[in-house]
Amino acid sequence: MNQVDGADSRSGLNDRNHTGPRAPRAGADREGGVGATGLRRVLSLPGAVIVGVGSMVGAGAFAAFGPAAAAAGSWLLLGLAIAAFVAFLNATSTAQLAAQHPVSGGVYAYGTAQLGPVSGLVAGWGFVLGKTASTAAMALVAASYLLPASLSGSMWVTLVALLLLVLVTGVNALGVNRTVQVTAVLLTVVLVVLVLVIGTVIARDDFALGVLASPAAAGPPITLIGVLQSAGILFFAFAGYARIATLGEEVRDPARTIPRAIVLALGSTVVLYTVLGLVLLGSLGAQVLAETDAPVAKLVAGAPIVSLLARIAAVLAALGALLGLTAGLSRTAFAMARDHTRTFGALAHIHARSGVPLRAQVLTSIGGALLIVLGDLTVAIAVSSVFVLVYYFIANRAALTQTGAHRRYPRWMQIAGMVLCALLACVMIPVWFF
Repeated sequence: MNQVDGADSRSGLNDRNHTGPRAPRAGADREGGVGATGLRRVLSLPGAVIVGVGSMVGAGAFAAFGPAAAAAGSWLLLGLAIAAFVAFLNATSTAQLAAQHPVSGGVYAYGTAQLGPVSGLVAGWGFVLGKTASTAAMALVAASYLLPASLSGSMWVTLVALLLLVLVTGVNALGVNRTVQVTAVLLTVVLVVLVLVIGTVIARDDFALGVLASPAAAGPPITLIGVLQSAGILFFAFAGYARIATLGEEVRDPARTIPRAIVLALGSTVVLYTVLGLVLLGSLGAQVLAETDAPVAKLVAGAPIVSLLARIAAVLAALGALLGLTAGLSRTAFAMARDHTRTFGALAHIHARSGVPLRAQVLTSIGGALLIVLGDLTVAIAVSSVFVLVYYFIANRAALTQTGAHRRYPRWMQIAGMVLCALLACVMIPVWFF
């Protein structure tokens, strides 16, 4: 079974009590060598960067800015800066851990190795619950851009989102996984369309950052809580870089490649989101941005062909991310269930015909479907952010315990990461209910 975005079926926890990641075999780090679980090291630095950027520049780019504007108004860019800083702190901790533990499983494996099995489980279930909420968000984004603007906010969006989630779950149940090559194609399409949209908007006469000074365009009242909530919402758009670390046993020279790939992927995405945020605010204003479910398409509503391309790119990005998420979630849940059979043994089952963890696949998809029915895009993003922030709190805590040659970054960065993850998670919880 191929490993996708999460712990694979042989997660690298090898001793009787599963208390730490399995050490790579001799020669595991050589180019083209074999990792600790038999996975071949075929992913180079460019490939790892593609995985990271492709995981971030998806539904977040096309949807997170609207809810963030509803929270922070014209101070949206401050929220973006805070989110980027928190993501940077988390990325450095993840990179530092991945260099010491080049195994599959991400912070589930790192937390278990550095802090013990309880912390590993907290991180693992934070990942599963957070990314289950992300599947709901991805499906809702795809549905919002797939349907005409006149149906925005209607029950049709919910129904189409549910249908898309069922279809993608069915595809993954057959054992079909997204590859790095597919990610590269989708990412290329999305980036080309975003550049076309940004170029079209900048060329128009009505683009000006001065629109933010207009009371009619300023959006809701600005508060500190609102800015922090916007940061938590926009953090959702950055969270995909962890997928690089989860491929630890398939990366060439992981101790060197993974830290570089994470920083390069995150840096590139920060630049793109900053430009996109400026264009959205300068063209639509915070008030209009806060009221639309498909902001990128609305940017070019006066150019039908570009608007259609924007909708197509958004649907492709969201469905591509949804495909990878649903597949990876099932593998992560399966790996944890297999490592803790007394508690979660029912999920540690592989379907005889398809070779996929079907029970875990169906369970996580049901969770996403419930969130689609009971919430909306903002709630789905908020739930995802809270649990993913818990995941990264464990990452920072685990990195804080590293010593000697394994330490690449000063301890204050891990402490700041823990504090900010906890703060953003706390301010995001009220968004679930209001």
